Amino acid sequence: MDGSGQGQGQQHEGADATTQKTADLTAFVQNLLLQMQTRFQTMSESIITKIDEMGSRIDDLERSIADLVKETGHADAMPPSPPTSSYHHLRGGSTKESR
Repeated sequence: MDGSGQGQGQQHEGADATTQKTADLTAFVQNLLLQMQTRFQTMSESIITKIDEMGSRIDDLERSIADLVKETGHADAMPPSPPTSSYHHLRGGSTKESR
């Protein structure tokens, strides 16, 4: 045998190794992107939940202030408050249940 057959076999093995490395890298990157997407989605949901909770607290605070003003007899000192806060108006009136 001359050495040419072995050279072609080594080239084929090298191509197989390169193909396997490429496939491994592709799988790794896809897995990493999936993990990042999942984490981003979880963080987004958490942030939206906290914003909704804050909006509810603001609504409660506005109602409490309006009640206190009425109790003290200074109702004319404050303009009438809208039924919902400006927060809900900005959010398009959406609530957690509507999502």
